[in-house]
Amino acid sequence: MTDNTTATERTLELTSRGPAAAGRRPDEVVIGLSPGFGDLFTKTIVDVPHAEVLRQLLAGVEEQGVHARVVRFPGSSDLAVIGHGAARLSGSGIGIGVLSRGTTMIHQKDLPKLSSLELFPQAPLMDLEVFRSVGRNAARYAKGESPEPVPSRNDYMARPRWQAKAALLHIRETGLVRPGAAPEELTALIRLAAAS
Repeated sequence: MTDNTTATERTLELTSRGPAAAGRRPDEVVIGLSPGFGDLFTKTIVDVPHAEVLRQLLAGVEEQGVHARVVRFPGSSDLAVIGHGAARLSGSGIGIGVLSRGTTMIHQKDLPKLSSLELFPQAPLMDLEVFRSVGRNAARYAKGESPEPVPSRNDYMARPRWQAKAALLHIRETGLVRPGAAPEELTALIRLAAAS
């Protein structure tokens, strides 16, 4: 269920709770965030606010009756590393990896790092509906179901149109990487911004 509040009216506050431990709940999905998500960067490559990205991912997971945890991966800006790391920390073995620019994947701990259950490589095509569907499908995988993949969008002009900006964002985010840094458990507070 969605409300009429616009994306620009929400803020995101991510607070570290210390090193992330492996989950024990078989009914959980770990959402793995890149180093700059909600910190250096607050919007995707097409200006979707990170507060809304995370809100939709969490809502998709939770509407399936599955628990979600949020973990930052400060040691890498590689989506495969983040997605696979999230899956390995998840009690269900299912994780979602998200880069600041919006590129996303659903991963399973038993798959090779460079494989995934679902991959969404074209960040400019990721909108709130897709993020919610990603959360929903991740939760369904966690429950042992085999959902239909989220419909893949493709725009052959997205790469040439956004490639330079994507490269610059990746370089900036990679500058935040702390090699060897352990994943951090986060508390995510998403709230309405004060009216001005």
